[in-house]
Amino acid sequence: MTNTPADEAPRWLDEEERRAWLGLVGIMRRLEHALDAQLRDEGLTHFEYGVMAALSEAPQRELRMSALAAYAEGSLSRLSQVVARLERKGYAQRRPDPADGRYTLATLTDEGYEKIVSTAPGHVAEVRRLVFDPLTKAQVKQLGHIGQRILHTIAADPCDGDRG
Repeated sequence: MTNTPADEAPRWLDEEERRAWLGLVGIMRRLEHALDAQLRDEGLTHFEYGVMAALSEAPQRELRMSALAAYAEGSLSRLSQVVARLERKGYAQRRPDPADGRYTLATLTDEGYEKIVSTAPGHVAEVRRLVFDPLTKAQVKQLGHIGQRILHTIAADPCDGDRG
């Protein structure tokens, strides 16, 4: 967060910026809920799906928990709780990293891989319906550029070191 000197007036949002900001906040809050609702029928949350998807694309369907937390944009403690739930469902397992026992590996089981493969078509259809179908090709390209710029700014923010 940038500190404003006491003698400098705040840079308030103009009406166009305010509308854009409120739209973005609405998307952030409602999209996760909508995707959770779609995945609920599959017995997963959107966060669990993201963890399983990241593992499904990794070599040997396996990642260190610290790397998986970065992929999932979550803290290690949240990820640990989610992977424990996935273990109870038979979709994942954890074990010490044989290359360095200080680390823990998360692996997507065969049952977990089958689950992500069977769940993916419905999830992608919902993402397409909610996000991409309402947009033109040019808007999709803009959305990609906008997202990358905002993510780059967030990644460069020294206050963003709280992901574990």
